[in-house]
Amino acid sequence: MKLNFINDTGRVVWIHPATFRYCSADKSPIRPLVVPLFLLPDGTYPLVKLWDHCSEQGLKSFILAMVEGDDE
Repeated sequence: MKLNFINDTGRVVWIHPATFRYCSADKSPIRPLVVPLFLLPDGTYPLVKLWDHCSEQGLKSFILAMVEGDDE
């Protein structure tokens, strides 16, 4: 599955390292108005978590590949 993540926050979004266990993408931080492509394994859908570390570390994103039925 392909996932485009739209960063319209006006801030840099850092990608949590565990994201790359579940999908492939450029490991660079996501700059404002940049739309990176994340590739997830076939038969999965994305679960996206975005949180704010305030001025300490900024925004961080984690993308997990979920398999249909695993969320029950």
